[in-house]
Amino acid sequence: MNDQTFMKLMQLLPKSALSSAVGLATRLPAPAPVHRMAMKAFAKAYNVDMQEAEHSFDRYSTFAEFFTRGLKPGMRPVDAGEKVVVSPVDGRVSQVGYSEHGRCLQAKGIEYTVDELLGDSEAAKPFHGGAWTTVYLSPRDYHRIHAPLGGMITGYAYIPGEFWPVNPASVKNKKSLFCVNERLVTYLDTVAGKCAVVKVGATCVSRIKAAYDEVVTHTGQPGKVHKYDAHKPVEKGGELGRFEMGSTIILLFEPKRVKWDESLQPEAVLRLGQRIGEIP
Repeated sequence: MNDQTFMKLMQLLPKSALSSAVGLATRLPAPAPVHRMAMKAFAKAYNVDMQEAEHSFDRYSTFAEFFTRGLKPGMRPVDAGEKVVVSPVDGRVSQVGYSEHGRCLQAKGIEYTVDELLGDSEAAKPFHGGAWTTVYLSPRDYHRIHAPLGGMITGYAYIPGEFWPVNPASVKNKKSLFCVNERLVTYLDTVAGKCAVVKVGATCVSRIKAAYDEVVTHTGQPGKVHKYDAHKPVEKGGELGRFEMGSTIILLFEPKRVKWDESLQPEAVLRLGQRIGEIP
């Protein structure tokens, strides 16, 4: 199937309803043998490394629990360097750069603005000209999201939207894809200044959950922006949330506060906690 045919099919597909249905199915209890069979088939199809998983298949009562599984202690050591920025996820770099005039690259020939991404021009202003990167999480990856630097969680924004796939065909063809899909943005104050961790929904990403508050997306609730009076502390590598099915995160920093490592290039494979940049 070529990209144009795929995009036409996606245009017709009821993506939100499908994502809701998939999410419900993954959370439904079922006889243990059924769950184990589904989980083992998924793990085999996507080459999931269960040696890293916190538990064996038998310990997960739903497919959603398996998909959002934790890792065994010590599986993802976090670079403790004071000026080191670490990857917040396991995944693959899609794009990376510095948002000149507040613009980021989605794919060759397609740009979007930080203002569109955050849905708030005032919230976006501090990130104009700053370092940014987009990381895609495949179905086989660990699906929890962590803090790239230690600091304080100052607030969040839930932005309802569509559920386009975030696969290469969509990224290369759907204008402002990350700005039309559902998003949950976590705002941090760190040793490198302000940081935004943008979690982007996609087809069959039934929900995004925050780890620091009772925030769950795609439940029929309206969009919400919340600022904490008492900021919430988070350590570098501390959990911020999780995807129920795979998707994409985008990191944003203020200008001249973070310099990416030369190894952070498109298609680079990342692991949670590894060094990706530094504070100059």
